[in-house]
Amino acid sequence: QVQLVESGGGLVQPGGSLRLSCVASGSSFSINAMGWYRQAPGKERELVARITSDGNTNYADSVKGRFTISRDSAKNTVYLQMNSLKPEDTAVYYCNAFLWTYGRWRHYWGQGTQVTVSS
Repeated sequence: QVQLVESGGGLVQPGGSLRLSCVASGSSFSINAMGWYRQAPGKERELVARITSDGNTNYADSVKGRFTISRDSAKNTVYLQMNSLKPEDTAVYYCNAFLWTYGRWRHYWGQGTQVTVSS
């Protein structure tokens, strides 16, 4: 069984920064890609940023130039550096991992961390 544990959310003023972290733990798995999604109240969950095992990244248009995703493969950890935060970035942020475990590809999700941008 694989577990994803997020940290780093919180309350920040507009224009501020936060850094989210997500660690994957467990046994017998190989990660292909990790990413961050978010879900605001009354809205569908959307992709924020994603990074593959070879370092390719993609971002939602709304966060390009403000957010940066990175990973430490040795630690099975993915980070999301969020700068110039806006109130519309307020959401629950979920970590996702697409990985190979016990003979199949699977998606795993973290429990979510709240990010609130407000003055």
